[in-house]
Amino acid sequence: MDRRRLAPAATMALLCLAAALLALSPAAEAEEQRTGGKHTSGSGGGCAWSGKASSVWVFGDSYADTGNLGDLGRELTHAWYDPYGVTFPGRPTGRFSDGRVLTDFIAGAMGIPTPVAYKLRRGAAAGLLSRGMNFAVGGSGVLDTGYLQRNISAQIDLFQGQRAAAADNAKRGCDVAVVVVSGNDYAYVADKDNSTSAAIAYIPTVVRGLREQLRRLRDEVGMRKVVVTNLHPMGCTPLFTRPLNYTGCDALANAGAAQHNAALQSVLAALDPTNATFLLLDLNAPFAAHVSDSVSGAGDSRFAEPRRPCCESFAADGYCGQQDDGGERMYALCADPAKHFYWDDVHPTQAAWAAVAESFRPKIQEFLSA
Repeated sequence: MDRRRLAPAATMALLCLAAALLALSPAAEAEEQRTGGKHTSGSGGGCAWSGKASSVWVFGDSYADTGNLGDLGRELTHAWYDPYGVTFPGRPTGRFSDGRVLTDFIAGAMGIPTPVAYKLRRGAAAGLLSRGMNFAVGGSGVLDTGYLQRNISAQIDLFQGQRAAAADNAKRGCDVAVVVVSGNDYAYVADKDNSTSAAIAYIPTVVRGLREQLRRLRDEVGMRKVVVTNLHPMGCTPLFTRPLNYTGCDALANAGAAQHNAALQSVLAALDPTNATFLLLDLNAPFAAHVSDSVSGAGDSRFAEPRRPCCESFAADGYCGQQDDGGERMYALCADPAKHFYWDDVHPTQAAWAAVAESFRPKIQEFLSA
């Protein structure tokens, strides 16, 4: 997810939700009729699912990126500079947090080490490479987000090239794909048109594109298990809560996220009526439990600061890690990231991801046992 702000109109939000679901329904119904609700191919023959994966292949954006966004300088690629990585491993590693991110916790829930970032594959041990790879890159989306980063379709293209070249491909069985989408598509459209109404109207296009990539992973790539995240309550990120002095969330931005989630759930129900192939990993509910308007801090949540970032820029249009021409900090850093849910304007702390993982760990293990 990037830092751009959405600012919708309530009436347009409700109208676009109806339009999104109506636009998706005929295609979803046709897909169900075409496949009979069953996948048409699969590479997991012989795999005895036991709550673990043999390899994990990750696609998505900065919520999942573990080092794929190249170092293009502090202003463009904050995650490669201090204070990112201050908690783990004590230095910046290209993760958009003070430490571990969503990919690390999903891999842990699946019983394997964090998959190697594609950009770092040449320096990785062969044994680790056999456990999968992470193609997610900060700033990307389902479609074009204007950052010139590989979107999810291009990431899957890259994956297919890597997998085809693997000598032990035929031996693989318990492969799992993870698809993480955190809102860059909508932020790009909202910023371009200076309107969240435009972003909400984009929901059918984004979800159709996502549906096609999920279908592709199952039917063309042959993935037997695919985990896909829904949208977190975007209006509770510090990007939105800062103008409210971090006391509340932007309800309209949250409504947009809810609309995306409803449309995605409808698509998955049509693609996979038996819930055998796809797991919708709910990030919205566990995020909301810690950061919603009803959470005031200590006493309501384990996080004393549920909406104020640990790394807070001095200027509203600044960024975590920003420096002036003399190298002086243009941001404030909290004493303990574990007391904050958010690390910067949009990305959670390692402690926040750990808290969210408590809710999805048993669901992933149950999914991989079926």
